[in-house]
Amino acid sequence: MRKTRFLLLLYMMNFPSAYATELVYTFENPSFGGNPLYGAPLLNNAQAQNDKEDSLSNQTPLEKFNETLQRSILNRLSSTVAGQIIGNHGEIIPGTIETNDFIIDIVDVGGGLLTITTTDKATGNSTSFSIDNSF
Repeated sequence: MRKTRFLLLLYMMNFPSAYATELVYTFENPSFGGNPLYGAPLLNNAQAQNDKEDSLSNQTPLEKFNETLQRSILNRLSSTVAGQIIGNHGEIIPGTIETNDFIIDIVDVGGGLLTITTTDKATGNSTSFSIDNSF
């Protein structure tokens, strides 16, 4: 019995030791902390796979100008409306605001929540969203 144990011990000591380390994950994408030298090849691969066309590049200068003008006018209109619905202390005041093209309904649904619905007068289409008015 002693001899068997001794032989078993010698047999087990004869195995080479197994070495192990922790598994370490490293990012390749430089946006997430990876090697910055991978940036150009990753960008080239992404651009090669992109089959979408830029709609702005197909516009004439006149179309670009009209779009910019429209955005500017809508920005001023929304600023004016926002000035009418926001109180002195930053709270939104429930009510209805009517412009030439839109009807904006602000309804207090309780619990500090407001529902804002914008309706297009010409088409009747509407969109709405809810916000928390209890800052």
